[in-house]
Amino acid sequence: MKEAKQLVYISSKKRWHYFFVFTCLVSMVVIGGCSKQGGKPPQQAVEVKVMQVMKKDTPISYEFVGAVEAKNEIPIQAKVSGNIVEKMVSGGAVVSKGQPLFRIDSRQYGSALQTAQAQLAQAEALLSNAHVNTLRYQQLASQDAVSQQILDTQVSTEQQNAASVNAYRGAVQTAQENIQDTFIVSPIDGRIDIKDLSIGNYVVAGSTTMATISSVDPVVVRFSMSENEYLQFAKKHPGSSPTEWGRDLKLILSDGSTYPITGQIEQVDKGLATGTGTLSFKASFANPDQLLVPGMFARVALQSEVRSGALLIPQRAVQQMLDKTLVTIVGEGDKTETRAVTMGMKIGNMWVVENGLTANDRVVVEGFLKTPPGTAVTVIMIGPDDLQTPAKQ
Repeated sequence: MKEAKQLVYISSKKRWHYFFVFTCLVSMVVIGGCSKQGGKPPQQAVEVKVMQVMKKDTPISYEFVGAVEAKNEIPIQAKVSGNIVEKMVSGGAVVSKGQPLFRIDSRQYGSALQTAQAQLAQAEALLSNAHVNTLRYQQLASQDAVSQQILDTQVSTEQQNAASVNAYRGAVQTAQENIQDTFIVSPIDGRIDIKDLSIGNYVVAGSTTMATISSVDPVVVRFSMSENEYLQFAKKHPGSSPTEWGRDLKLILSDGSTYPITGQIEQVDKGLATGTGTLSFKASFANPDQLLVPGMFARVALQSEVRSGALLIPQRAVQQMLDKTLVTIVGEGDKTETRAVTMGMKIGNMWVVENGLTANDRVVVEGFLKTPPGTAVTVIMIGPDDLQTPAKQ
């Protein structure tokens, strides 16, 4: 009886096992059928903006980072010592050459002038008296009334008095100049800094800087180029100095705008800088509107050549990936490809392509972030005039 119950139990267990397996198989078939019926829909083409690689003769310019400096920057120091009693300008003001800036207390120099004038008058009186005596002794000596020695002594006395007169005249002139030097005037046209001294400050002659004046027109831009860059320009202009081939320089300001006035190289350093191997230059730019301010950073553009048939693409089409430079192009069948390229100089919002593209290629300007290689795309062709609008990737 017990064995019969065990057989019934085992049979029942097998039935449940078979039922579970059957259920799983049915589910797999159903799921598989659904998967086939509801498969992945075909990929839709992505809309991108594309531009044909441009090929045209292009001026190639090299750009160098520069800093605007004042052509002349002069610290204002007094020739006399004393307290500032008057100030004629405020810090930051534009001043002209000869314009009064400060006045130093002149009382002590006025007293010195009066003393020197009194001493001069006394010396001139003694000289006049000595001259009269010399004439008298000369007459007496001609009559053998006095010895030659007495005459010589008198002549020497007159000469000493004449020397005293000259010395006191110098003292008077010095005192007058000291009084004049209590007025401090600007030595150049320019702008005074805002760190100038105030009324009451004591200045020491030839030591205390009362203010600094920087010229504003023209200004200079200091920049450096590598040894190889210098050799490239020098070889293109054999026998010419940088002041000759460094003309018509363009200045690109920090906001991307181009300064409307061209400049030229005026000074070249005596040699390469130790450690960096660069050669420094100073280029002069007219600054009539005082737009350029010392301390500004700008890029100096120097034209090297006109490259025939240069290939150009928009800068916004270029992708920097670690140490690689890539662009996305639209290839056969309007599908995207990624192409490694070598870039040259930047020309405005375009970039010269040195290697990796041809004039027949089409580059994706907008939308390449959502089009990995092999993506089908709908092409919207654009031209250089359409590059003014911001890109949407």
